[in-house]
Amino acid sequence: MTHHFVIIGGGPAGNQAATYAARLGARVTMIERDVVGGAAHLWDCIPSKTMIATGGAISFSHRIGGMGLAETTPSVDIDALNRRISGIKDHMRDDTTELLRSQAVEIVHGSARFTSPHSVAVTTAEGERTLEFDSALVATGTRPRIPEWCQPDGDRILTTRDCYPPKVFPESMTVIGSGVTGVEFVHMFASFGADVSLVVSRQQVLPGKDPEAAAILEDSFLSSGVRLLKGARATEIERTDDGVVVRCDDGRQVSSSHAVLAIGSVPNTDGLDLAAAGVEVDPSGYIPINHHCVTNQPHIYAAGDVSGKLPLSSVASVQGRKVAEHVMGLHTVEHRHLDYDKAASAIFTEPEIADVGLAEAEAFALGRKIRVTKVPFATTPKALINNDPRGFVKIISDPATGVVLGGSIVGQHAAELISVIALAVTANLTVTDIVESLLVHPALAEALAQAAE
Repeated sequence: MTHHFVIIGGGPAGNQAATYAARLGARVTMIERDVVGGAAHLWDCIPSKTMIATGGAISFSHRIGGMGLAETTPSVDIDALNRRISGIKDHMRDDTTELLRSQAVEIVHGSARFTSPHSVAVTTAEGERTLEFDSALVATGTRPRIPEWCQPDGDRILTTRDCYPPKVFPESMTVIGSGVTGVEFVHMFASFGADVSLVVSRQQVLPGKDPEAAAILEDSFLSSGVRLLKGARATEIERTDDGVVVRCDDGRQVSSSHAVLAIGSVPNTDGLDLAAAGVEVDPSGYIPINHHCVTNQPHIYAAGDVSGKLPLSSVASVQGRKVAEHVMGLHTVEHRHLDYDKAASAIFTEPEIADVGLAEAEAFALGRKIRVTKVPFATTPKALINNDPRGFVKIISDPATGVVLGGSIVGQHAAELISVIALAVTANLTVTDIVESLLVHPALAEALAQAAE
């Protein structure tokens, strides 16, 4: 009998698991209550990066004076921008749906809840149906966290998902939260000309990231007029006649036309009735998994943000493929487990920030001997040609063997360049392997070879 694999959630993890398991011979049913492609992916990631790309074009226009061109400031057509955002989202949704259907994946639009360890009830527009399954994957993602002291209204007090498509461009914006999402929103709104303030609960933006990278980003923010409220924790947002006032625990306050919350996410596990399936969750609502993405129930899996691992679409996609392999028994042959410590990540600010593997501060905290080499882009001809010499490449390696352990990049196209270091970390390559690679000249990637020397 064909193995019936039920997937709850149509984001990157669910899509990869569905298509791969179907190709391996499973009968796959996907249940999605919002949008095929993933709400977080298509409502958060893609719109924000689309707006950042448009803002980046505006920022570039301010630098062309150093490239022999007259400086200009483009005007923004908000309707055209919204059509662009919607067009990209619709294209990705339609491509994903077509791929799933081409693999004979049944797509059920509705909300699922477990009724036993081997069944789910699905509420659809037509009514309720019950599905029996051999294996199941929970890939329901997360949603923005809303603190008790704040009630977003979708008008002036916003969650990240309230920001697209933009109804208006705010005159001023207070961003609460200085993690990855927060700093991307600061960059995005500042590039569109808003007067931006950032509430930073600690003494540096991007806590946990390379302090040198954070310092460059802070300098970039300050040079663009961003106000940083360091060591302040927001405790109240008051709606006024023409905007909002954000009050902090140290007595400081900031007024702006809008405020956006970027203080993390909560898992979408409520309503699934996981207890009926015997699936355990942690105190925060995330689903603990092992290295095969298996929950405490051996036939039920969790992947993507809901698993509490790295909240990255790239990680979710690979998790989904690994789940499909395990469901169909491929883990019994040669199988590489996911190593979350080797996942590359990027922050789409200006300049971009990307890192992978062992961090310098982490190595020192562990008392591990490392070799750290750093090369500024200012020494690279292509950075000068691009009139943007900001940032650096930093490579961390084992001083005894030369094996690349990690690295970070700050600068133009960092999100693309980090792939070279990520491959080196994953494949246990050495700095010599990078040095002896015949790279393009002139190119920003030359800084990678220089840092590896």
